[in-house]
Amino acid sequence: MLQILSNDEKKLIHQNGKRILEEVGIKVHNSFVYGLLLDAGGIPDKSDPVRVYLPGTMVDKYVALCPKQFTIKDRVGRETVVKSKGAPIYYTSNATHYVRGTSKKAVPIGVNEFTDFVRVADKLENIGGIVGTSLKEYPPNCRDFAGFKITAQYSGKHIRPCIYTPSGAEAIIEMSDIILEGKPLRDNMFFTLGYSIVSPLTWTGTALELFIKSKNHGIPVMINSEPMAGATSPVTLAGSLAMADAEVLSGIVINQLIEPGRPCVYNSGFAHVFDMMTTLVLTGSPENALMQAAGAEMAQFHGLPSASWALSDSSMLDSQASFEKLITVFAHTLSKVNMVWGIGNIETSKTISPEIAVIDNEIIGNCLRFSDRFKIDEEHLAFDLIKEVAFHGSFLDTAHTLEHFQEEIRYSSLQNRTTRATWESNGSRSIEEKAEQKVNEDLSSKPDLYLSGRQMEKLDTIEKKWMERLNQVI
Repeated sequence: MLQILSNDEKKLIHQNGKRILEEVGIKVHNSFVYGLLLDAGGIPDKSDPVRVYLPGTMVDKYVALCPKQFTIKDRVGRETVVKSKGAPIYYTSNATHYVRGTSKKAVPIGVNEFTDFVRVADKLENIGGIVGTSLKEYPPNCRDFAGFKITAQYSGKHIRPCIYTPSGAEAIIEMSDIILEGKPLRDNMFFTLGYSIVSPLTWTGTALELFIKSKNHGIPVMINSEPMAGATSPVTLAGSLAMADAEVLSGIVINQLIEPGRPCVYNSGFAHVFDMMTTLVLTGSPENALMQAAGAEMAQFHGLPSASWALSDSSMLDSQASFEKLITVFAHTLSKVNMVWGIGNIETSKTISPEIAVIDNEIIGNCLRFSDRFKIDEEHLAFDLIKEVAFHGSFLDTAHTLEHFQEEIRYSSLQNRTTRATWESNGSRSIEEKAEQKVNEDLSSKPDLYLSGRQMEKLDTIEKKWMERLNQVI
């Protein structure tokens, strides 16, 4: 397991995070939540009506109410226990644009593009969740539940909608009853929610209203801090981590006040770095991997599940996209991050690509194999076999090899592991071309549908109702 921070360093970061909450405070743009914080022991600022200071004892009390683990499901009932240092789940990511293959031209994401992406991602064995995204045909305040419906139809993975308005969460909860055919959501948590604090230290009305409107169902919520080192947070990574610790803990306190015992994911892994040379935000730099891996360690310090993202700043499928994805996926896998976003995502989370998702899936497989290490015991040390075979035989045809080769060696249909002659006779295809071929094959096959026609009709009705309620029509 990768270790970035010592125990003393984690304590020091947390001490500074608590000091930030006590002496700097947070801004809370919701009168109900502001009142909850004051009733729980928060101290109001004398001159700023939305600023409140959170004493350390208060933070400790309410963070302690947060469950240390929880269970989620996918659409076909497979369960995953989400807990600190548990198995990672890899998710896709939200975006505004879409690109195919090695094209340098991205287009706005629409229903067709997102449907294609979901269908491809659904077939990738190392992807556990589909994240909602923007859809050009829909008004911005309807894109969350519209994308949720598409994902539910074309994927059996866990769903993580991106919420654009608090009403979107209400619509999704209503839709979930149709999808579950009346089974209780609390026992069949096939989707999770989340929202980000605005750095530095400001909770918007939208975020807080989402937490309120989605309460009383036990829906796990990802509490996101997205510090931008050098812009919205200190340029020093330690300073950014301390502020992120304060921001995430404040969100956990708020959620425990709104719904005691609600599962929360500690996410300081959506960290950015501000590039002073270009004034652009970076997500694929080594500093990102450092901050995100360290953020997972801070979550583990609190005994809570963690989240992060693995991204690239490249604008297309190229070597930069792959090596930036490799360093971030590798760091997150070794750091035992529970929920890793960004599969199929490039251009600082602006663009998704099915071919990149295919290659990212391969990167994950390699990183998982590395993190699994290997067994060392009498059977695997194979002394008796070495003594028997050495000097007068081959290990190839032994029962020991037949029994163990699949557990020891990871095989791939995407990577080139043939001679040059065989590679040339098979068309001399690059890994990018193989990925594009796989995507084309997946999309040319009959779609897998996870909802009945009757369910889709009901979801269409709910979608129409909420669009009319929000005074929006396509």
